[in-house]
Amino acid sequence: MMTYIKNILMVGVIALFAMNCKNETKPEVKTVDVATETANTIDPNATYAKAEFTIDGMTCAMGCAKTIENKIAKMDGVKYATVDFDKKLAMVEYDEAKVTPALLEKTVTKVSDTYKVSNMKSANSTKTSCDKDCTKACCTNKTEAEKTACSGECKKACCATKASA
Repeated sequence: MMTYIKNILMVGVIALFAMNCKNETKPEVKTVDVATETANTIDPNATYAKAEFTIDGMTCAMGCAKTIENKIAKMDGVKYATVDFDKKLAMVEYDEAKVTPALLEKTVTKVSDTYKVSNMKSANSTKTSCDKDCTKACCTNKTEAEKTACSGECKKACCATKASA
């Protein structure tokens, strides 16, 4: 009787292996979503400012800080963004024509209601303000025709007055 049970068990194991073994090897196809971030284009004529602010309510470096950093970095007009979880500090460089400190704060608070922005400090632009002859304006180092063409886009008063003069 014991040999009969062993034989049935052995046939069962062999049948199990025979049914599970595949003669054809087909590759398993897996699809993986790849993030396709569009790189923010940097406008050489833009006036960039820097903002530094505290973010309260973050509980982790990867989930909170990285999520906030990525959201800010994907904003149109943001040159770079970094969030330091340990210091609860965010630093952002942005195009003043497209982004404001209020918009940065709104973006952070949209990620989660638990995040609170405080101590917003905005440093002046990386380009200095206009001087009398418009050498520091957005139309710097351009021909008169280029200055006239760019004066419509330029927000600086000295560039508009230079083009009209």
